[in-house]
Amino acid sequence: MTIDTADNNAINDWLPVTASRNAKWWYSAFHNLTAMVGAGVLTLPYAMSMMGWGPGTVILLLSWIITLFTLWQMVEMHEMVPGVRFDRYHELGQHAFGEKLGLYIVVPQQLLVEVGTCIVYMVTGGTSLRKFQQTVCPSCTNIRNSYWIIIFGSVNLALSLCPNFNSISAVSLAAAVMSITYSTIAWAASLKRGVVPDVDYSFKAHSNADAVFNFMTAMGDVAFSYAGHNVVMEIQATIPSTPENPSKKAMWKGVIVAYLGVGFCYFPVAFIGYYVFGNTVDDNILITLEKPTWLIAAANMFVIVHVIGGYQVFSMPVFDMMETLLVKQFKFPPCFTLRFVARTLFVVLTMLIGICIPFFGSLLGFLGGFAFAPTSYFLPCIIWLKLYKPKRFHMSWIINWTCIVLGVLLMILAPIGALRKIIMSAEHYKFFS
Repeated sequence: MTIDTADNNAINDWLPVTASRNAKWWYSAFHNLTAMVGAGVLTLPYAMSMMGWGPGTVILLLSWIITLFTLWQMVEMHEMVPGVRFDRYHELGQHAFGEKLGLYIVVPQQLLVEVGTCIVYMVTGGTSLRKFQQTVCPSCTNIRNSYWIIIFGSVNLALSLCPNFNSISAVSLAAAVMSITYSTIAWAASLKRGVVPDVDYSFKAHSNADAVFNFMTAMGDVAFSYAGHNVVMEIQATIPSTPENPSKKAMWKGVIVAYLGVGFCYFPVAFIGYYVFGNTVDDNILITLEKPTWLIAAANMFVIVHVIGGYQVFSMPVFDMMETLLVKQFKFPPCFTLRFVARTLFVVLTMLIGICIPFFGSLLGFLGGFAFAPTSYFLPCIIWLKLYKPKRFHMSWIINWTCIVLGVLLMILAPIGALRKIIMSAEHYKFFS
């Protein structure tokens, strides 16, 4: 073993993704559930109101099936080369497209998803804190949303110092439990409330043009709800692997459990929420649900706990990229001070952007279409076709190309509607209100 190899191994033992490989299959389950079931689930009834019963149901179910298929592909490709583990999404991309092109294709998209999600979670956490305070103490002094985002960011700043994925397992487990809990509260409270008088299931639009743009935005909202692919390779990297017992076995077992949880959360919230409120539902169903007060307050607190865990899961691969660059390219010594400075800067940056761009509903649609659709819906299919080269018109070829076509359409259409909504929101929203 050369000195360079020894140094490289020491660095890998320090980096967040490769530092610990003793995770169990259930770590995969709650990490994936935390990554997948996030703020997006609360906007699904609103997305249904813009798509209608027929198209909305088809798009939700089709997204669940397609993203489960592409996630399976990623799990399979993690160790497709004997003796090699693709611990990071971009490493798989480099294997498929080449050292430089693979980085250029994967890293910008992955960073856009992960950084964008962290910003959205900053907004969601601050908004939920404010909603909790207004619910439990309506007579209290109203505090600006920006201050709540700072409070939420402070919690994430402290937790960001956890060194690797396995060190945030408890936080991720709590977040996964909270996601199931507040999702259950959302649909159960809606069901108990009963259908609102004169419920209207027509499209939520003032004109045909509005209906078309809203439909595009809703597609992005759905895509945002399936974001876990961007951390799949990194999660699987924490699971031990041997030739007799490869990591994909434990990882896939956890993925199945996670996706059953995703279905349990998404479909009842989307369908029951839309059934009860029709096109009057807000872009966060907990805002629409005002009573019982104590239950809505609890649900908002559960959301806060979940997005704290979600922030940590999505930021860990970003921390890994930052620290890899600083240590391997800029030759900084791996130490706590470097980690503290780099991670603090990232958390503060996402917090400041969250304060300046608090358009929660619009951000979901834009990020979902522009960033999440490629990495979750069709990039794994492109890599699969590139590496495995199935015969033309073979079942595998047909399925992959179908996913690619649908994913590209989603990537093109969803941001158009979302950008229009962001512009309209900016015209009416008062900053730092």
